[in-house]
Amino acid sequence: MWGRHQYIERASGRVCEERPFADRLVRWMYNPVREYTPALFKALTSARFCSWLGNINYDLDLPLWQKFNARRHIQWLTRLGVNLDECTVPAAALDTPRKIFERRIRYAECRAMDADPSKLAAPADSRMLCGSLEQNGSIHLKNKFFDLVELLGMERQRWCTCFSDADFAVFRLTPEKYHYNHVPVSGVIRDQYEIHGQYHACNPGAVVAQVTPFSKNRRLVTIIDTDVNAGSRMGLVAMVEVVALMIGDLHPCYTSTPGGYAPAAAQVAGTFLRRGQPKSLFRPGSSTVVLLFEPKRVRFSEDILLNQQRADIHTRFGVGFGAPLVETEVDVRSTIGTAI
Repeated sequence: MWGRHQYIERASGRVCEERPFADRLVRWMYNPVREYTPALFKALTSARFCSWLGNINYDLDLPLWQKFNARRHIQWLTRLGVNLDECTVPAAALDTPRKIFERRIRYAECRAMDADPSKLAAPADSRMLCGSLEQNGSIHLKNKFFDLVELLGMERQRWCTCFSDADFAVFRLTPEKYHYNHVPVSGVIRDQYEIHGQYHACNPGAVVAQVTPFSKNRRLVTIIDTDVNAGSRMGLVAMVEVVALMIGDLHPCYTSTPGGYAPAAAQVAGTFLRRGQPKSLFRPGSSTVVLLFEPKRVRFSEDILLNQQRADIHTRFGVGFGAPLVETEVDVRSTIGTAI
């Protein structure tokens, strides 16, 4: 499960090799020896340790360190093909690691979105897998990435029942990505709540080693009713934003201003969320978004389904879970499915 990890770049169809960030550290943390040192492992996935890592990498208040670190991060992003010209400010203004990782982009221009409200939009620049919790589903992946009751919270039985046979999609953000999450559907918030937890890594090897880590991490759950006026007509949709290693915070920042990032509006029950608008910001690091849909209310894009089943591509998920599981790299606000 710690071997090569490949994915498919959707725009070109190219098979790419991922070199997971801090792979040696994560591999050491998730070594089987952790079974004999549970206290140490718990400490390494705690909020305090993640905050310390984040401070060293992004916030250490030493001018020479900040200058060196910013230059190093920009060089790293450039090697990975990140286009800093998409940003709302010149690259020269990204003079600290935190500014680089919390960068804003001209998303209305650079991440164009289909105007059809029945289209499901990707919530993040990320690598995507999809599946079903239904036993007879064609893409059945039950209990591979999360435990539903744990994920949604045991005190929210209503939502657990609603999504018991859900279709789902998992979006894994890697550290170089644009880290704003956008709303994937239009609809009204029916519930929003935070669940406290650990800070497990989103590295594919760590996901396999830990099993269902996303339902163990700290996360924000938003239940969106899309069967409303101007909604996307996909029934109820759960958007679960999962923090991970080195992510110390998830900053809500929903705005209804087209193409903008401000003013930020409160996210409370009764608020209407517009598809494609910024919803939140993950602090630097890696993180994950999970979407849950009521059964038979959404059809995922055919190319993503075909990519996922390719047996000629080596992935840590495929090795760890014993079945072809190939991620497709998608752009935020791009169409990844449609309402049924």
